[in-house]
Amino acid sequence: MSDTRDYDLIVIGAGSGGVRLARTSAALGARVAVVESRYLGGTCVNVGCVPKKLFVYGAHAGEDIEDAAGYGWQVPPDSVRFDWPTLVANKNTEIDRLNGIYGRLLESAGVTVISGTATVPDPHTVRVGDQSFSTERIVVATGSWPVIPDVPGKECILTSNEMFYLPQLPRHAVIWGGGYIAVEFAGILSGLGVETTLLYRGDRILRGFDEDLREFTQNELLKKGIDIRLGSTIVSVENAESHYQLELNDGTRMSTGLVMAATGRRALVDGLGLEELGVQLSGSGHVVVDDHFQTAVPSIFALGDVIGTPQLTPVALAQAMVLSRRLYGDGERSMDYRNIPTAVFCQPNLGTVGLTEQEAREAGYQLRIYRTDFRPMKHTLSGRDERSLMKLVVDDATDKVLGAHMVGPDAGEIIQGLAVAIQAGATKAQFDATLGIHPTSAEEFVTMREPVKS
Repeated sequence: MSDTRDYDLIVIGAGSGGVRLARTSAALGARVAVVESRYLGGTCVNVGCVPKKLFVYGAHAGEDIEDAAGYGWQVPPDSVRFDWPTLVANKNTEIDRLNGIYGRLLESAGVTVISGTATVPDPHTVRVGDQSFSTERIVVATGSWPVIPDVPGKECILTSNEMFYLPQLPRHAVIWGGGYIAVEFAGILSGLGVETTLLYRGDRILRGFDEDLREFTQNELLKKGIDIRLGSTIVSVENAESHYQLELNDGTRMSTGLVMAATGRRALVDGLGLEELGVQLSGSGHVVVDDHFQTAVPSIFALGDVIGTPQLTPVALAQAMVLSRRLYGDGERSMDYRNIPTAVFCQPNLGTVGLTEQEAREAGYQLRIYRTDFRPMKHTLSGRDERSLMKLVVDDATDKVLGAHMVGPDAGEIIQGLAVAIQAGATKAQFDATLGIHPTSAEEFVTMREPVKS
């Protein structure tokens, strides 16, 4: 570490990865500053996973109220009323609380927080406004930003960022996209009483997930009343005062009160000046780094969404731990992108870890597939037409469980536990030898005995 510069490390971006990197590097003795132009906590805390999960809880509460009737709770329909501004205000209060926590974490770690927009005029300098700060190393952790396709009327289209601050809910909404953000917001709006249409150009939503889960989830969303239109995309949007008029690729027109695009995200590197210094960007616009997060400029590193790895908060956190230890610690850890557990907080939830059946077959494994779907016990009395799916992908040669997949209530919570077993290399025999907790949905993962196919 050099004492001739202002800092040993300047991190650009105070999202999950940037904050973790700054704190751990400071704990290892580095002099660290973080530059942030918007809000502490980044996308996840402010306009991503945290407020989205709160909205999912809010949307699902309506179903819980309806389901209570099957258990003897008399809820007069006229007494049930949802107030959107209350949910938004309470969400804002929680985000403000988390912003404060992030600030205090950085302060207590001895990290300097610099507010403003950063540029990088040379490999050892970060400029913020009219101030310049010298540093031995720079880490770009600026994340990603939603992209709206370039269609006529695109200025009428919202992204997930704006959805968290809507002044009121429309009667009808169109969600454009088929990935996890689109599917989650379709479920949120529909659950809050908005007539919702999901437009997706592909032939099935949630590309990249296991095919059985894609089909099952799509059918469950249809049962929830979401209008899913496959092979569809927006050609143009027209503001017609009280509504928006959409033209679709098949020539049909439809009107709606809100249009949201969840059609992709791009790396947020605009204006940093990285390319002028020799930092390479990929064809998709992500910062190119090596296995140690180093760019083509030796003093500049990058991590998180900006480098194009899976856009998940735990991935950025793990990368930050690896990089901080490499720069200022023992440097022995490396990133392992296998068996990353993830969830889609649609209704019901989707959770997954390990290989999909398709990925395993393409990798050359001979497989045994175990699968079950059933009506959750809760709905035997609620009467709700909702089912759960569970699936195990097993290597027939070694009996190792390669993947575990689920659609159903609390799928993310259940898959998180199974992720430990998958990471540890558990076999199907070990799953079979594990006693279930009865009666739970999760016990199905240790009671599936006969493969449905091989």
